[in-house]
Amino acid sequence: MIQVQAQETDLQGAFRALSDPSRRQILLHLSRREMTIGEVAAHFQMTRAAVKKHLTVLEEGRLISVHVRGRERVNRIEPAGLAPVADWLAYFDRFWDQRLDALKDAVETDPR
Repeated sequence: MIQVQAQETDLQGAFRALSDPSRRQILLHLSRREMTIGEVAAHFQMTRAAVKKHLTVLEEGRLISVHVRGRERVNRIEPAGLAPVADWLAYFDRFWDQRLDALKDAVETDPR
C-alpha cells in the first residue's frame, strides 16, 4: 500500500509539472543539455523569477535535478522521473492496440 501511495505521489507531481506548456518546453530544452536559470530564461519571454518557479515545479515533480557548479545552479533533466508517467500511459496502449487490431481485421476481411 505504501509503495502504491509513493508511486501515486510521484505520478501526481510529474503530471502537475507536465500540465504547463512552458514547463514542457523547458524540459525539451533541458533534454538537449544542462542549463542554468539564465540560459533557460533566454529561450522565453518571461522573467527569471517566473522561470525559477517553473523549474521548482519540475524539480518537485522529479523531472529535473539541480546541482551547484561554482556559483551557478545547473538544471538537468531526470529521465527516470518520466518513468511513472510512461508506465501509467503504457497501460492505455492496449486499448489502442485492440482498436488497431480490429481495424486491421476489418480491412483484411473487406472484399473490396
